[in-house]
Amino acid sequence: MDVLDLTRLQFAVVTIYHYFFVPLSISLAVTAAGLQLTWMRTGTAKYRDLTKFVGKLLIVTFAVGVVTGLVQEFQFGMGWSNFATFYGDVFGPTLAIEGMLAFFLEATFLALWYFGWDRLPRKVHAATIVIVAAGTLLSAFIILAANSFMQHPVGYSLDPRTGRAHLDDFGALLLNKVNLAAFPHTIAGALMVGGSLLLAIGVWRMKATAETGFRTLARLGAWLTVAGGAFTAITGDHLGKVMTEVQPMKMAAAEALYSTTTGAPFSAFALGKLDGSEPYFTVDIPHLLSILAAGDPDATVQGINDLQTQYTQLYGPGSYIPMIPVAFWAFRLMIGIGMIAMLVAAYYLWSTRKGREPKRWYDRQLIRLLPLIPLLPTAANSIGWIFTETARQPWIAFGISKVADGISPGLTSGEVIASLAGFALIYGIVAVVWFRLIRHLSRQPLAPPAEQPATTDSADRDLAPTY
Repeated sequence: MDVLDLTRLQFAVVTIYHYFFVPLSISLAVTAAGLQLTWMRTGTAKYRDLTKFVGKLLIVTFAVGVVTGLVQEFQFGMGWSNFATFYGDVFGPTLAIEGMLAFFLEATFLALWYFGWDRLPRKVHAATIVIVAAGTLLSAFIILAANSFMQHPVGYSLDPRTGRAHLDDFGALLLNKVNLAAFPHTIAGALMVGGSLLLAIGVWRMKATAETGFRTLARLGAWLTVAGGAFTAITGDHLGKVMTEVQPMKMAAAEALYSTTTGAPFSAFALGKLDGSEPYFTVDIPHLLSILAAGDPDATVQGINDLQTQYTQLYGPGSYIPMIPVAFWAFRLMIGIGMIAMLVAAYYLWSTRKGREPKRWYDRQLIRLLPLIPLLPTAANSIGWIFTETARQPWIAFGISKVADGISPGLTSGEVIASLAGFALIYGIVAVVWFRLIRHLSRQPLAPPAEQPATTDSADRDLAPTY
């Protein structure tokens, strides 16, 4: 691997690791806000206890997400300074706003929420967690706008003297058609990740305690996973059509479609040459690729060879074909793993409906494996981003500049390897700490211990409830 490949690998490791915590932060914040509003409406203590429990999971996850996110932003200066120089005017506002949201909005109001129990008025206290949830959504929207520029550059102009990109229309950057399609798809995927974590914790704790709150937690997590999965499919269909419009090579690579085809099929499974140019065996679904690409079973989908010829004429000599095996299988794994997670959660809801207990042997086996279910939507999210970024290659910003143009000059392979090893070691430690903290919090009872009467307080003060 040369220095470019190593730097890309380093950025991928840092970004994927950071993204383990992003969807959890989004979904846990939204869930905590929903639970607290439900508690205020119903007055049921169970929802108060679940609010506090989910909020503690959020605090731990949010802290790790912020730290790893900072390291990700440092990558632009460490490994991609040419990219930062060229696109600094475009990316600067988005990264600055997102950073301010994460630190000054989300962190401040999350602290107010945590320390405000029994100190702030109920409505004001509930407003703090609602603001945190809104902040996570807004933060995601802003940072996705920056990524969407790389997929479909809008709202900019190139300085003829310096060659740098200047931001001309911040509104156009935010309302990029790719961002408007990617944002709901990302939030839907986040609901699946957070829901699956709550489902896993609820099922795991139901084995050790009779607290009914954990059953509610498990079913809530299952509903979030199912709803998130359904919403992911709907939004993914729209995103696929937008992707075909702005990056037709990406859709062609997802199917390894070398020749332009009308009524193109979709291969559910294929064996053949590694680059997909010669399939030996395929299981095709007729017309499905045309439906995914344009919503029309008889639509024409451009092939890789024709697009390569077109791009060569537009952008000059070179290969504009991404890694076909990665795009082909990542696209299928993303869809397949997400569907499995959704179906497992749906079956859990069915098997435990109306207070039923799983009694059949395969139900019991499923219960034993459910604590591992967060791995499925987490993998689907990560693989989806791998597809999104690798199938854009060789572009760092589609149609403007290539990945090779963005790397820091003078960077050596030894420097990248050393920093990558350091990141891997530190991130491994952080992952263990996060897991142990989540496990420790999950082992605690939902309901606080009963308050004991004060026997030595001469002032006979009201004691604050145990949190």
